[in-house]
Amino acid sequence: MKKIAFIIVLIAIIGACSTPKNSLASVPTTNPVKGDTIRIANDSLEYEVIIIDPGFSTWLNSIALPRGYYSQFYLENKNRFYITEWNNRAQQPLRFDPNLYEMTINYDPQINYGYEVNYLIYNYMIYFQNRYQQRLFGNVPIR
Repeated sequence: MKKIAFIIVLIAIIGACSTPKNSLASVPTTNPVKGDTIRIANDSLEYEVIIIDPGFSTWLNSIALPRGYYSQFYLENKNRFYITEWNNRAQQPLRFDPNLYEMTINYDPQINYGYEVNYLIYNYMIYFQNRYQQRLFGNVPIR
């Protein structure tokens, strides 16, 4: 059996209840690390996003549409649908490949994560669906 690349998409939100609904996110830091890992953190909202998938960083820099192409509102709406379906699949390991959907994603649509976080999550979802021939929701752009 072909081994699927190790994938982790994690959003850990600590103390989200104390964060106001409409708080403005400060600009998160993006730190590419060895092994094609993308990490985004924002201490003021106390969250962290880690994406580990060989090829995603290259895909993001060469194939994904540039930042600013989509509005934050558009990205948030798409992410809400993609993440809901992702979490449904992660909770059904007998029905969906547990190597693809290893864990649920803690994404609260009431929190303003900012443009960068939504941009990276959206693009990872597009990359993931195209690379692993998955359809989470609606039409997926082929890039």
